[in-house]
Amino acid sequence: MFAGTTSIRRRTQMGTGTPAGGTFGAHLHALRTDAGLSQAELAERAGVSVRGLSDMERDRTRGPQRRTVQALAAALCLDPAAARELERLASLGRPRPVRAGAPRPTASGPLGACDATTSPSPATRAPAHHTLALPRDLSDFTARDPALDRLRALVEDLDPARPPVVVICGQPGLGKTAFAVHAAHTLAPHFPDGQFTLDLRGMDPCPAAPRAALARLLHALGLPESAVPAGTEDRAGLLRSVLRERRVLLLLDNAATEDQVRPLLPGHGPSLTLVTSRNALSGLEAVHRVELALLRREEAVELLTRIVGPERVRQESQAARDLAELCGHLPLAVRIAGQRLASRPGEHLAKLVTQLAAHGSRLDALQAGSLQVRAAFALSYRQLDEAVRTVFRRAALADGPEFSPRTAALLAGLPAHRAARYAQDLTDAGLLQPHPTADRYRFHDLLRLFATEQLTEEDTPEDTAAALDRTDAWTLRRATTAARLFTIDHHPDGPGDDGGGDPDPATAPAGRDQAHAWLEAERSQWLAALRRAQAAGRHRQVLATVEAMHWFSDRTSHWEVWTEVFQWAVDSARALNSPRDETVHLNYLAWAHGTCRHDHTTALSTAQAALALAHRIGDQLQVGWAHSYVAPALDALGRTDEGIAHLREGADCLSRQTDAQSRLAELSTLNCLGLLLRQTGRPDEALTVHRRSEALCRAGIPGKPNELIDLYRASAQQHIGNDLADLHRWDEAEAPLRHAVVRFETARMPAWSEPARLDLGTALRHLHRAEEARATLTAAHRGLVRQNHPRQLEAAAQLRLLDEADGAGPFDGHGPTAERTGSR
Repeated sequence: MFAGTTSIRRRTQMGTGTPAGGTFGAHLHALRTDAGLSQAELAERAGVSVRGLSDMERDRTRGPQRRTVQALAAALCLDPAAARELERLASLGRPRPVRAGAPRPTASGPLGACDATTSPSPATRAPAHHTLALPRDLSDFTARDPALDRLRALVEDLDPARPPVVVICGQPGLGKTAFAVHAAHTLAPHFPDGQFTLDLRGMDPCPAAPRAALARLLHALGLPESAVPAGTEDRAGLLRSVLRERRVLLLLDNAATEDQVRPLLPGHGPSLTLVTSRNALSGLEAVHRVELALLRREEAVELLTRIVGPERVRQESQAARDLAELCGHLPLAVRIAGQRLASRPGEHLAKLVTQLAAHGSRLDALQAGSLQVRAAFALSYRQLDEAVRTVFRRAALADGPEFSPRTAALLAGLPAHRAARYAQDLTDAGLLQPHPTADRYRFHDLLRLFATEQLTEEDTPEDTAAALDRTDAWTLRRATTAARLFTIDHHPDGPGDDGGGDPDPATAPAGRDQAHAWLEAERSQWLAALRRAQAAGRHRQVLATVEAMHWFSDRTSHWEVWTEVFQWAVDSARALNSPRDETVHLNYLAWAHGTCRHDHTTALSTAQAALALAHRIGDQLQVGWAHSYVAPALDALGRTDEGIAHLREGADCLSRQTDAQSRLAELSTLNCLGLLLRQTGRPDEALTVHRRSEALCRAGIPGKPNELIDLYRASAQQHIGNDLADLHRWDEAEAPLRHAVVRFETARMPAWSEPARLDLGTALRHLHRAEEARATLTAAHRGLVRQNHPRQLEAAAQLRLLDEADGAGPFDGHGPTAERTGSR
């Protein structure tokens, strides 16, 4: 309520009905200045021009129309007495007097926007039982059967001591009012004493006041004006008393807040109250909730069918399904699309599909007459405080299907705790959808389009760029720090470290589990930030982040995005004219093409490029690594002998180096060499090579932690187990394979543990331990399917062999041998 209201009421109570100047203009000027408003502010609120308002205050327009006076009264939030006084003065200047018996004006419509109400005179008021009649039901109402069934159950078991109150809430466009009206009509026979609906105008600048709403309800229930008390609490008590013995259904539509609704609720009696609201009204006590969801696709198509007719949908069934998808299964959007088509009987559904598929103009296409999706969203948006609106529209810049409150805070330039509170406000307003378990949010597709529109209209390009830069810088620092937790021998001051640390140490991931969870949840966000950094020329930042991701990528080799990530690093290294960094990331990129995407042709050409560049700059470590990446690509392309030659050359090159990094590279190279030897039918030679690798691990590598060496040893032992399996030494194969599985599991490396589990299950099958083999192979198959690993087919084949063995006696023979790669 404006500041001037108190002084206005004070003058009325003192009986000073004549303003200081005695004219409409002088009185209006006094009201505006009491309210602390400029002419421009009042003109905007009332929807009049500044010049027109100025003319009124200067008595150049002495008798403005009643609608103009009502708009001014509403903008000033006058009580009814003050509004009547303003109208009286305006009427004095009109050329024709007000007709006798005409209804008296109110502050703003039938409910009195801010305080009280003035009802029409008894001579002009409609009969009481018709004043708040239900709106007509929709003949094409579709779906919502489970929600309607819950309401029926409430009514059938209605306890007069606890009359049910049902809050129907959800995002804009879900059809809350349509459902409530349909439910009211359906349940009407249970309430012979009347069904009444009252629009509480929750989306208006000044929603209906409880006092005025109570008066309308009491009048509708048959009470004369003289019987309605003056105070809100007295009116609420009278309503509860009236409803105690009546079977009445109340539909309170479009509620704004809990405080608006509470006085309107019955205390006892056989009544049912339905409340619809775009807000969650989570503070309303002892209520039942119906949270409407989006329609299922078949329900959306059914609604479309009921509007346009079954024949049109039958002729274009796929277009109808596409239309439902493009409407986001939102009932309002589907209805608008259907009514637009119904008004154009010769238009094909596919034409509208094409128009809606144009992403930028979809909201323009979703309107039919006065129905507009955009307008429905705008009603809720305009109710928000400015800071909450900023969070809403800036959140449209977040990448991926969902975002965290932290990302929303960064984009909006707000403290994290405030953004988290505002995100909850947006959820309560139905403009964001919360994740069921995580502290994350998402947009409905059409609401994201609306938010993007508001961003374009209200934020400058400079605002948007600054929001993205701020968010990207924070996100990449967090991603870099989190990824480095997976580098076992990482030192904060090592090469390539930018020394920045986490941007918010208090909330930084505390260990690898938390780091993995953050990197997984925010994958879309840090990937987009990295892409923008590369495009903007922040190449050193790109290299630092991607280098940090190297060990983490080993644990998530099922992510196909690694080819993009390492390609960005290669491009940044070239932009910085850093051939060493280029060689390193070409090797990583070759791994990604081969292991993550199984594109061995590209993996080969990339590894060959790395090898040539490493030779040119004389980097023997990268020469050795490049040989180890060329080899598996050649093997996958059927050129295994060439691959073996590369591995021998790489191992020889690395064995001549004395640094610790070369020892690690030598271990990986030896593991790969033994693998290819085994695959070419030389398991005895393979076993010798892998024993050499294991011996290097046992000897240790100066400066490298035992945890790291244990991983290399586990890889060697997996290979040793498979070498022994190929030599039919099954009893000896079990122990090294089991050790490998346990070690990889402990390190939380499913990309390595599940193939090793498959190898162990195969050995157990050959040892005729069917029950243990089945459990192991089933777990391996499940894990490999989750990763979309190519060896999932081998796991399925091993399970089939086990099934056959169960019916045909002990199985003896070799299971299929699949390609496996060594540790990087």
